[in-house]
Formats: sequence, C-alpha cells, structure tokens
Amino acid sequence: MSLTEKIAELLAEAERAIAAAASAEALEALRVRYLGRKEGRLTAILRELAAVPAEERPAAGEAANRAKNRIAALLEEAAGRLAAPARAEAAVDRTLPGRRAWRGARHPVTQVIDEICTVLARLGFTRARGPEVETDWYNFVALNTPLDHPAADMHDTFYIGRGLLLRSHTSPVQIRTMQQYRPPIRILVPGMCYRRDAFDASHAPAFEQLEGLAVDEGISFVDLKATLAEFARGLFGSDIRVRFRPSFFPFTEPSAEVDVTCIICRGAGCRVCKGTGWIEIMGAGMVDPAVLETVGYDAERYTGFAFGMGPGRIAMVRYGIPDMRLLYEADHRFLEQFA
Repeated sequence: MSLTEKIAELLAEAERAIAAAASAEALEALRVRYLGRKEGRLTAILRELAAVPAEERPAAGEAANRAKNRIAALLEEAAGRLAAPARAEAAVDRTLPGRRAWRGARHPVTQVIDEICTVLARLGFTRARGPEVETDWYNFVALNTPLDHPAADMHDTFYIGRGLLLRSHTSPVQIRTMQQYRPPIRILVPGMCYRRDAFDASHAPAFEQLEGLAVDEGISFVDLKATLAEFARGLFGSDIRVRFRPSFFPFTEPSAEVDVTCIICRGAGCRVCKGTGWIEIMGAGMVDPAVLETVGYDAERYTGFAFGMGPGRIAMVRYGIPDMRLLYEADHRFLEQFA
C-alpha cells in the first residue's frame, strides 16, 4: 500500500470516528490520536515521507496536508455541533412559568351548522352552495320582492356595482337550484350574508345564515310543521315543542315565525326567554307560487316550503354567549371553550 493510500484510509477512519463522537472529551481524544505531535497517527505517516521515492513525495505530501486540514475542520465543526445544545440550554430561563400549547377548536357557529345539517340529512336534505356576490334579480326580484317594495329596504345590503351586491340572505341559492334541477328538491343552504346592520351585541353586518327548501308534488303546511318539529327535537331534545306565529315574508305564503321551548329553562320562564318560555329560532312558510313560476315550475302541480335561521343566534343561546361580537373576535381563548 502506497503512502497516499494510507493517508486516504486514515482520513476515512478519522471522518467516521469524529462523526460518532458524543462529547468534547471524545473529540479531544481524537485530536490527539490523529493530529498529536508525538503520537498522532498522521504525524507518524508524515515521518515516512523520507522513505518515499522522490517522484512520489510531492503528491504524498500534498495528500497529507489535505488530510490534516480536513481532520482539523471536522473536529472544529463537531465541537460547534456539540456545544449548540449547551448554549441553547443556557439561554432558557427555567424560572419563567410554562406556556400552555394553544389548542384550536371548531367555531361554535360551525358546530351548530354541522349539527343542523346532520339532523336534517336524516330527512333527505343535502347541502347546496352559491355565490356571495349576487345580482339584484336573484337577491330580490326572483324572490317576489320588487326593488321598489318596502321589503327590499329591510334587506338592503352592500352594493358593489350596478345590479351587483353582497347577498343579504342565502335564498338566491334556492332560485339557482330550482333553475338547475326539477323536483323533488330538498336542500340546505348555509353561508355568509351581508346587511347594513349595526355591529352590536345582537347584530352584525356579516353573519352566517342557513336556509332550507323542499319542493315536490303534494307538499303542504303539515309537512313543514312536521319537518321543523322533528328538526327541533333532534337538535334541542325530545321534550322540545314548536310554536308557529303568523308573519310575513315576500317569498312565502302563508308565512310564520317559529318558536321552540326555551332550551335554558325548558319552558319555565327565564331571563333568556324573557319569562315567556319560548325562543324564536327561524322564519318559515310555504313557497309563494310566484316564486315557483319565476323558475319555470308549474305552481298548480308543485308546492314547497322554505325556512331560514341564524346559526349564530342559536349558538349564543346554546352556549350562553352574551354578545354576538364575541363570535367574530380572533381570540383563541374564546374558541378553546368549545373544544
């Protein structure tokens, strides 16, 4: 074996040993072993240079210098690697109180929407989606609300261009679905809506809404009452009762406000239900024949019902949230309560 080959073999051995060193003491021992002036193995090899033929001596000397520099660099690099944890440890102040890891959770409104959809899925309803930027035709006119009707003022919203606006309810998705499909239809439409409401404890200019629509032959108000009664029992408990009060919505006739037994006091009367034992949760009614005719349905053959609710308000009642603005604050401490 030539001297150059011995040097290459020694360098490979040193690289493996240095990579496996686990302490500063081990590195020092390796430094002495390979680079020590008296007993270092590389030093011993260099002493053999005198016996190497003159023509091979320059190459052997150059290989020895490269090996020496390489081993020295590896030792320095390993020393820095071993010292890093010690420096990091010294930088930690163990007298400081520990920080609990953040734990995320689904938003309470999202939880309520998922529960509602799960309950109504058992009755054949599926989710549908639509654009949040709508035309005034879909948002008002197609829903039996002329633009000059007072009901349009109640749902006035943010206009972003001529005839374009941020939808004030998810009802336009009902129109789009009926345009695309023929009955029977049973859909749920959750999504964001926008109105020019003040941002206070019970209102928000942007909020989640969830609406439902069923259209088929022979659907009556009895089907609406039965569906919502089953929904209320599935969401709030088997002892919940449902009450319907006459109301007005442009796109349903007849229309009703729907109340359920107060889920806090179970009808006994409390601060939440203002002593009445009832909480209003949604509006509902039979789809106005004019709406069915707008989408090309035969209003003599098909009937349907629709309902709409604010999942945010249901979440506030269920979880005892006193201020709607809490639902929109980016504070992880609030969400952690619902994990």
